[in-house]
Amino acid sequence: MSRLFALAITCVLLSACAAQAPVPEQVAATQTESAVKGPERAFPNDSLYALLVAEFALRRQAYDVTLEQYMEQSAVLRDPGVSAHTTHLTQFLQREDEALRSAQLWVELDPANADANNTLAELLARKGRTAEALPYLVVVERQTGSANFPMLLNGFGQLNEAQRTELLHAIDRLATEFPLNSRLLLTQALIHTEYRQYDQALDDLDKLFKLEPAQPQAVLLEARILLEQNADNPYARLQEVLQENPDAQLLRLQYARMLTATDMPAAREQFEILLNQSPQDGDLLFSLALVNREIGDSAAANAHLRQAIALGQRVNEAYYYLGRMAEDDNDREEAIANYMQVGDGQEYLAANSRIGQILAEDGQLDRSHTWFQEQRDKYPLQRDQLYTLEADILTRAGAANTAIELLNQALAVTPDNTSLRYARAMTSEQQDDLVSMEKDLRTILAADPNNATALNALGYTLADRTTRYTEALELVSRALQLQANEPAILDSMGWVLFRMGRYEESVVYLTRAYAELPDPEVATHLGEVLWAKGDNEAAIKVWQGALLRDPNHPALLGTLNRLGIDLPATAPSTAAPAASQP
Repeated sequence: MSRLFALAITCVLLSACAAQAPVPEQVAATQTESAVKGPERAFPNDSLYALLVAEFALRRQAYDVTLEQYMEQSAVLRDPGVSAHTTHLTQFLQREDEALRSAQLWVELDPANADANNTLAELLARKGRTAEALPYLVVVERQTGSANFPMLLNGFGQLNEAQRTELLHAIDRLATEFPLNSRLLLTQALIHTEYRQYDQALDDLDKLFKLEPAQPQAVLLEARILLEQNADNPYARLQEVLQENPDAQLLRLQYARMLTATDMPAAREQFEILLNQSPQDGDLLFSLALVNREIGDSAAANAHLRQAIALGQRVNEAYYYLGRMAEDDNDREEAIANYMQVGDGQEYLAANSRIGQILAEDGQLDRSHTWFQEQRDKYPLQRDQLYTLEADILTRAGAANTAIELLNQALAVTPDNTSLRYARAMTSEQQDDLVSMEKDLRTILAADPNNATALNALGYTLADRTTRYTEALELVSRALQLQANEPAILDSMGWVLFRMGRYEESVVYLTRAYAELPDPEVATHLGEVLWAKGDNEAAIKVWQGALLRDPNHPALLGTLNRLGIDLPATAPSTAAPAASQP
C-alpha cells in the first residue's frame, strides 16, 4: 500500500479524533500494518477519494457506505492491504458473503499470508465448505505450525456423507504428512467420535497424549467417550490433570458441567472450588445456585443468588429463580415480588407469565391486568407479546371473552400484527366462534399466503370442527410443503386423513409426528386412528404411554371417555408401537 494512502488516512483520523466513533481493533490494526507493507505505488485520485470517503463514513458509523466503498476499491486496486482492511471490516459488520469474497481476493493477492489463509478457511468452514477450507489451513500450518484443524468439524453433522468422507480422507492424508501434529490427531479423534467409533478415537487420543499429556480438549473428549462406554472411572485423567494444574479454571468448569449430568454433589464441589478461586464471578454464583437447588439445598441456592444480585451480575435470572424457589415453598407473594424484579431480558416474559398465572389462580385478574398495563407502558417494545401473554392467561382462567376484548383493543392500535391476530383466532376457536377464527386466519393468509402456522391452524380446525375436509386437506398440504418435517403439521395431516376415512395414510403421518413429538395430543390422535382401524392393542399402548407423561391431559381423557375405554394401570413403553409403523 502506498505511503500516500497511509498519510491520508492518518490525517482523516487525527482531524477529529475527539469525536471519532470507535473503530474495531482488528480494522485499525490492519490499517496500520498494511501501510508499511508492500511496494510503494500511488493510488489513482478517484480511488484515493473513495477511500477517504469510506474512512469519513466509518468515523460516522455509516458502515454500509464504508463497506460499499472498500468492496469496490478492493476490486479496482487489487492491493493486499486494502483487501485485508476490507475483510476485517466485513467481519466486524458480520457480513459473511462480502467477507468471503474479500478474503478470497486477499488470498489471491497474498497467497502466502497466514492471516489471509486462516480467515478464508474460517469463513469457508462456517458455510460448511470444509473440503475447500482445508488447503488454506495447510498453508497456515506450514507457515506458522498452529492451524486450527478441529474447526473444520463445525457443522459436521450438516454435511452429507460424500462431504464427510471427502473431509475424512483429506484429514488422513494430512496426518501422514504431519504425524506428530496434535491438532490433527484431535481432529481425527473428533471425527471417529462423531461416527461412534470410540476405540479408534481413543487410539488417536493415546497418540496425542504422548505429545501433549494435558491437552484440555483431548482430556475432555476422552472423559465423554469413557462415559458413553460406561467405564469405571471416566474422569481419571481429567482429575489427574486438575490435580497437577489446580488453576486450570476452564478445564475445571467443563468438568463441573459434565458432572451435573451424573453427580450433582460432585458438581457442587467443583463449582465451589471455582468460586473460591473467583469469588466475584456472577456466572459461577448462578451455576452453583442452580446446582444447590437441584440438590435440594434451597438456603445455599438463595444465598448465592442474592450474592449475584448484590454484585449486579445475572440479576434478572437470579430474581427469576428466586421466584421459582418461592413458588416451590408455596410463598406466592414472595414469588410475585421476585418475579416483579425481573427486567427486560431473556427471563422477562417467563417471569410475567408466572405473575399472571399466580394472580389468575388466586382470582386477582384486576391486579394482573393492572400489572400488565404498567409493563406495556414501561416496555413498549414488548407491548404486543405482553398483550398475547395476558390474553392467554385470561383464556386459561376461563375469561375468554375478556381476552377477546383485550386483543380487540391491541389490534385497534396495530391491526397488522400477525401474532395478535393469530392469538385472537385461537381464542375465538375456544369460544366456538369459528366464523371469527376463520376470518382472522384468512386475513393473515391474505397478507402472507405462505404462513405455515396459519395454514395449519385453519386446516386442522376445518377438519376437526367441520366437514370441509377437502379445504382442510388443501390447507394442511400447503403447510406441509413449507415445513415438511414439522410435527404439528404432520399431526394435522394425519388427522385430516383420518376424518376423510383414509386410515392407513393417516397412521403413517401420525406415527412420524409422534416419533418427533411424543405429545399427549398427538398420542390421542394416533391412538384413535389405530383404534378405528382395529389395532386396539397398539392404540392402548400409545395411550398408556401418553398417560404416563400427562395423566390429566383433557383431550386424551376426553377421547378415552368418548370411546368408553378404561385403561389398565400398567406402564408400557412410551414409544410408538411397532404395529403402527408404516
